[in-house]
Amino acid sequence: MNAAHYDAVVIGSGFGGSLVAHALVQAGLKTALLERGQWAKRDGADWDQRTILLQKRYRAASPLLVKQYGRRTFQRTYPNEVVGGNSVFYGGASLRLRPADFARWPFSYTDLAPHYARAEQLLGVHGEVDTDPYQPPGLEAYPRRAVELSAPARRIYQAGADLGLRPFKLPLAINFSDRTRPLCLRCITCDGFPCTVEAKNDMASTVLAAASAAGLEIVVGAVARRLVQWGGRVEQVEYVDSASRQAHALSADLVVLAAGALNSPALMLRSGFDHPLIGRFLMRHCNGVATCVFPFRTNPQQVFHKQLCFSDFYEDLRAELGTAVGVIQDIYTPAPPIIRHHTPWGLKTLAGMLASRMQSLLCIAEDDPRRENRVSLADEQDVFGMKLVQVEHAYSNADCRRRDHLLARAEAVLRQAGGLLRYRYLIDSFSHAVGTLRCATTPEDGVLNVDCRYWDSENLYVSDGSFMPASGGVNPSLTIAANALRVAERILEKR
Repeated sequence: MNAAHYDAVVIGSGFGGSLVAHALVQAGLKTALLERGQWAKRDGADWDQRTILLQKRYRAASPLLVKQYGRRTFQRTYPNEVVGGNSVFYGGASLRLRPADFARWPFSYTDLAPHYARAEQLLGVHGEVDTDPYQPPGLEAYPRRAVELSAPARRIYQAGADLGLRPFKLPLAINFSDRTRPLCLRCITCDGFPCTVEAKNDMASTVLAAASAAGLEIVVGAVARRLVQWGGRVEQVEYVDSASRQAHALSADLVVLAAGALNSPALMLRSGFDHPLIGRFLMRHCNGVATCVFPFRTNPQQVFHKQLCFSDFYEDLRAELGTAVGVIQDIYTPAPPIIRHHTPWGLKTLAGMLASRMQSLLCIAEDDPRRENRVSLADEQDVFGMKLVQVEHAYSNADCRRRDHLLARAEAVLRQAGGLLRYRYLIDSFSHAVGTLRCATTPEDGVLNVDCRYWDSENLYVSDGSFMPASGGVNPSLTIAANALRVAERILEKR
């Protein structure tokens, strides 16, 4: 199979892949980026909750086989696939890990701090310093100032303050102020949706646009099938065109794997890599949503309000459990059809009727890295002739304790704000998946070395969330972005 040659091939266009590709192109390397999804359509349907959340407009062609929450059988789920990866669907939360979160890492917060600052600049983060009770050191200013709180956010802020807590404005990678690009319309279709006006600073709208202008070749609909190894190197990347089903290959001096914490280990397993920890230690945070029904409409103007965060409880259990607890964030209340879809039988009609009177808080709790939580390959094949990705995950008692610790405190805030009836919803997605190709100081402890290079290959690096040895208690996006910049720096130093 004839293969075009590149200085570098990057697989995956999320935070990890896009930022590495951007850095390599800026350094003058001929670089190709492979993405199995297509470009987001950015039309009116992208803001329709039924189309995006229920009909899954961007669902993958290949399902994941998932066994979780004590189920005995694997369930088929279809993740989103799009250029920009999960950055297209995330809500912009951009928090740094704290120094204590690096206790089990092979490098420290200090090593990552300058890359955090660079990532915040590239993502145009709006935030406010010196208000987070556990603000990490060295954070002197955000690139842009946080915007004023909307009415629903002010309600939660005041309730938290009345309880003696210290809520702060959530740092957000959303364009509220740069008039050279479309500005945020302050709508409620941000978290979980592509931004139709491209005001969310996702990878497709910002970093990839700049990298493409600098010469990056982006190949969409390219489903990576195999990494071809020879003599301790990856010589070629084989992929299948998702439309034609035809096979292609690219050769490269350097390969960067950034297909995500589920697909990156699966690709390595399909390619014959045999490190015993590939796919192990999957983490995804132990997340839950606390919801209360209020005696009034909580957001009658349908305004943006994902603006607040509570970190007051971050260190509550570290001395006992060795981990952070996590944070509480403001979150949207979905539309009635979505509420009804996720509500148990017998309550669907009532829940839909009460949707406009609900307000919710998201609890993000750290979860333990456990060897038995893993990604492997099933015997069943997908439409491309490749073995399906199989995911097995269970939370520890400590994970659930941290989550419930946050849920109870979130409910207290909601009750203080006027909430009456309460409901808890446990998150079952893998949008925060990390850890399946952990980095370490020795091959016995991790799949990757400190530079995130595969131990037994001189030219294979990993830059997505699978490198993380521990999940910490905040959204991992900014940490993945910062580490991608660190990995790119190491690659260029070695060249």
